Amino acid sequence: MRSVPALALAMLVLVASMAGCADSDGEIGSDSIDVPTWQVGDWWLYTFSTPDYSDDTARLVVASDSEESGAAYMLAISSLTEARRHSVLNHNPFLGRVMHSDLSAFENGVAQPVLSFPIEEGGSWGFTLFSTEWVASVTGVTGGTAIIAGATSDGSRLDYVYDSGVGYLSSFIWTDASGTEQLRMMVADHGSGHTGDVYFVRGGDLFSDTWEDPGIDVEFRDTFLVSDHPSDGEWDEMVYFIDAECGSGSSTISLTLRDHLSVSALERIWGPGASEMGTLGTIPYPTGEYTLTATFTGTAFLRVIIAGGITETWSL
Repeated sequence: MRSVPALALAMLVLVASMAGCADSDGEIGSDSIDVPTWQVGDWWLYTFSTPDYSDDTARLVVASDSEESGAAYMLAISSLTEARRHSVLNHNPFLGRVMHSDLSAFENGVAQPVLSFPIEEGGSWGFTLFSTEWVASVTGVTGGTAIIAGATSDGSRLDYVYDSGVGYLSSFIWTDASGTEQLRMMVADHGSGHTGDVYFVRGGDLFSDTWEDPGIDVEFRDTFLVSDHPSDGEWDEMVYFIDAECGSGSSTISLTLRDHLSVSALERIWGPGASEMGTLGTIPYPTGEYTLTATFTGTAFLRVIIAGGITETWSL
């Protein structure tokens, strides 16, 4: 009769020892996390902060799981305006194709393993992001959450967290060598079953310049050529982003963008005390050569960024 409780105790010990071996959220052990499987319609709501631009919020959605001949997902955005904003500001490195095998994101057409599965404490690997080579290491794994640090030779660093409960990154912070946070990306919510249209705007840098108190009665003129995307053909449109702030008194700013036929594609004028921050717009059917002219009187600040855009849409 005494053998029955002994057997029960043995079974209890066995069950307890197996409890941490696997779970449905990708955690395969208390110190190891396996790659998740995303479904079309899974989504994450992130906030993005940078030193130069106002905080941005975007819902990233799994639009497809059949990219790269069935080897990658497509991570798109639920708002066309936000998709355009991200294409011109280029501050979200995780939009676009994401590999099934390790959630690698693409930079300049090459998959970059920002995460390396299975994630295990002490693991280390390398990748390129923001045109910088990083060495990442896992500093801790607890309950399906992994803390990861990336470093470069110049002292810049990445600090990010993968959370099995979220199924992706819960935070991602890029700090440059001077200690300035260049990007802070934080998850605010997540879920599954998103419905509606989602978008990805494939962007390409065309023009970027900033003028701060350039002088009194000054004119700047620059010309740039709009050619096709290297692999995807003609741009659907140009996307522009403008920050402008005019001083008091007699200060003024004027901005003009003309094509090779001298047809005006964009015109703006700001008078004393006027400001316009974070303006986003599009110019249809970009072709050929463009000339941008900016004139300043008095104190002023102007930032202009222009990118080519090719829009893809999915209906979920």
